[in-house]
Amino acid sequence: MTPVLTPILEALNDHQAALHAIQEILLANTVLFSEIPAPTFREKQRIRFLLDRFTEEGLENVSRDEVDNGIGILPGTEGKNNILIVAHVDTPFDAATDHTVSVSAETLQGPSIGDNTLGLAAIASLPTMLKQLDVKLKNNLILMGSSQSLGRGDLQGLRFFLDNNTRPIQAGVCVEGVHLGRLSYSALGMFRGNITCEIPDDYDWTRFGAQGAIDILAHVISSIQQIPLPRDPRTSILFGSISGGTGYNAPPSTARLCFEVRSEDAQTVNSIHQKITDITTRITEETEVNIHFDTLAQRAPGGIPYAHPLVKTTRQIMEALEIKARIAPSSGELAALISKEIPSVTVGLTTGIHINEHDETIQIKPIFKGITQLIALLQAIDQEGGNYA
Repeated sequence: MTPVLTPILEALNDHQAALHAIQEILLANTVLFSEIPAPTFREKQRIRFLLDRFTEEGLENVSRDEVDNGIGILPGTEGKNNILIVAHVDTPFDAATDHTVSVSAETLQGPSIGDNTLGLAAIASLPTMLKQLDVKLKNNLILMGSSQSLGRGDLQGLRFFLDNNTRPIQAGVCVEGVHLGRLSYSALGMFRGNITCEIPDDYDWTRFGAQGAIDILAHVISSIQQIPLPRDPRTSILFGSISGGTGYNAPPSTARLCFEVRSEDAQTVNSIHQKITDITTRITEETEVNIHFDTLAQRAPGGIPYAHPLVKTTRQIMEALEIKARIAPSSGELAALISKEIPSVTVGLTTGIHINEHDETIQIKPIFKGITQLIALLQAIDQEGGNYA
C-alpha cells in the first residue's frame, strides 16, 4: 500500500456512511434518466437532461458535441491534468418500450436501470457527492455521457471525443451500474454480427428439404456451434437474439440472428469470422435462399497489465470495502480508451438481475459501497499523478 492510499482507505467507512445523505438525489436522477428513452443514435433527450444536471452543478464547459456526447468539467484545485469518467447513455430499448421505473424500499426496476442508467446518474450526481464528502481533487474531472456505444454505434461517441480532445488525460474510469466488483482493465478482441435469412419470392416450397427462415437459421447456429473454440486464449460465441415469423402455422420468409464473438486474441477473432463467412456461403448454396452476414462492429484486444498501479489500487480499494473483485475483460467503452493508450479501468456500482430485460432490477443498498469505491479510486488517481502513466 502506498502512503498516498492509506488515508483514502482509512476514510472509506466514513464516506460510505455520509453518502446516504444524498440517496434521494442519486435515486431521483437514476429514475429520471431511466424514464427517458435513449436507443442508440437517438439519445438527444437523455443527453439534454444530463447537461441540465451538469449546469445545475456549476460545471464548466458544459456542452454537447457533434455526435451527441454530453460533457462537463469539474475544475480541480490545480487543474494541470484531467481524469475522464464516462458512462454510456444509450440503451437497447426503443422509444415504444414502457420505461416506467418501479421503486421499492430495496430495489429499482425498469429497462436499462442498471445498464447503464445508474452509471450515468452517478456521474451526474458526482459533484454533489464530492461536496457532501468535502473531497477536493487537484486535477480536473471530465464528466461524460457517451453516445452511440451499443450495437451499430460501436463506441462512436467516445471514439469521436478521444479523436478530437485536446486536453491531456491522466487516466480513465468507465462506470457501469452493474455489477459491483467488476474490474476490467483489458479489452477483448471481438466482432458483432447479424445473419439475416430471406426466402426469395420464387422459392420452391415443394422441394425436398424446403424450410422456413427460422429453420435455416437454426442450421446456421448449429454449424457455428461446431466451430472449435480454444480455451487459451479464452474465446466465446454469444448468441444474443433470433427473431422472425408472425404465428404458429406459417413458415417465416425472413429471420435474423444477432451474435457476438469474443477472444483475447485478434487472430482467433479473424479466423472465426472467416469460418462463419464460409458457413453462411455454404448454407446459402445448399438451401437456395438469401443469407446475409453483416459485421456491425470489430475491435482489437489490448489493455494494461494486471500489475499496473491503477489495477493494483482498484483491487486494494475493493478489498478494503470487502468487495469481491470479478476480473474480466471488457467489450465496452474501455476498448476506446485502450486504443488511445490511456490507462483505464471499468468498475460497477451495485448488484442486479435480469440485465437487458424489461424487468431489469438493481439493489439500492450496495450502491453506496459502489459509489464509495468510485470516489476513492478518483482520489487515488488524482493523488498518484504520473504513477499511472
